[in-house]
Amino acid sequence: MKLPTPNPGRLAAICLTLLCGVGATTRLHADNGHWVATWATAIEPTQGGDLPPVPLAEKTLRQYVRTSMAGKQVRVRFSNAYGDGPVHIKAARIALAPGPESIGRGDIDADTDHALFFKGAPATVIMPGQAVVSDPFEYELPAGADLAISIHFGKISASRISGHRGSRTDSLIVPGDQTAESELASPAKITRWYLIHAVEVLAGPEGRAVSILGDSITDGLGSTTNAQNRWPDLLAKRLQSNAATEDVGVGNMGIGGNAIFGGLGPAATHRFERDVLEMTGVRYFILFEGVNDIGSFHDGNAASRAQDLIDAYKDFAARAKARGLRSYAATITPLGGYFTPAREAARQTVNDYIRDNPDFDGVMDLDAAVRDPGNPQVLRPAYSLDGLHLNPTGLQAMADAVDLSFFIP
Repeated sequence: MKLPTPNPGRLAAICLTLLCGVGATTRLHADNGHWVATWATAIEPTQGGDLPPVPLAEKTLRQYVRTSMAGKQVRVRFSNAYGDGPVHIKAARIALAPGPESIGRGDIDADTDHALFFKGAPATVIMPGQAVVSDPFEYELPAGADLAISIHFGKISASRISGHRGSRTDSLIVPGDQTAESELASPAKITRWYLIHAVEVLAGPEGRAVSILGDSITDGLGSTTNAQNRWPDLLAKRLQSNAATEDVGVGNMGIGGNAIFGGLGPAATHRFERDVLEMTGVRYFILFEGVNDIGSFHDGNAASRAQDLIDAYKDFAARAKARGLRSYAATITPLGGYFTPAREAARQTVNDYIRDNPDFDGVMDLDAAVRDPGNPQVLRPAYSLDGLHLNPTGLQAMADAVDLSFFIP
């Protein structure tokens, strides 16, 4: 008996279904669009007092993030860039929060709950220095939504975990696998994020993202826990309310205590490639960093270090331009407790360069937006938290000072 001739097209379809799995779906869908980060954070090592209050092994961790642009297909990125051992994810799910007030309780809207898969499997292992992205799936993700990401861990280090210290958002920990539970009973809490790096949506041709490289001012020191009112969040809200910029996602790449050349977390010069150039869907770059560098200057070498900062800014702008990004520099706001006459002179030198330079595509004069008109060396009293950082009113003033036309193609 003669066997039927194999149909190459059908064999290809079988391969896509059985062998390639959801990864094939990723490629097919990506042909009709591209991925853009609707939320992203800067990954750094967390250890010592920044570790969870209880070990994460064999527990569920529920974390909340605020989206920027909307999407109908979603995937989640996890990073073990700085962990000292493999991370075993036994299950992971996402769901919308019923409301902002539910974040501190750990509640989710069960009707929006959806499991994550990794190459078709519900579990995955992330080796040290590596990252994984979940399989994409259909999901109605609104703009400006509070999204819960719940992870049930197997083995995970108890001494160093990749994460983000400045979440300003409650993360909740409970025993066992409670990733699908709509309420969490008596959870342990900490205001840190662990492992989560980005939430990405499949966007049309106009979808694009902005990466904001910064320190604690951008990271949100002075904002309200669980309120998501950092200045990048408030900028995202403005972008989403404007028809010409509603397809712009915002990645907050601020790290508390960070500096261009050092400080806490990976120095900006070391993380620029990952946090800016490699952010998914990035088309714009905002540089708002340098106050911690200036604050660490010895008065005797402040002038030369100001030039070092300017040289680093030029390098960032050139590298961004080489990747086709539009780049913007923000002026450094008042020094607060860092102030000395020499350091203030260095700040003015750097700001003079920012305000009048050919290297960036535009300037965001955040200094002018928040300084005291009667004493421009300090913040407006109504905006100041501690002389260096801003309160929610000041953070809103910063967001309002950004020209939205910078993000129109």
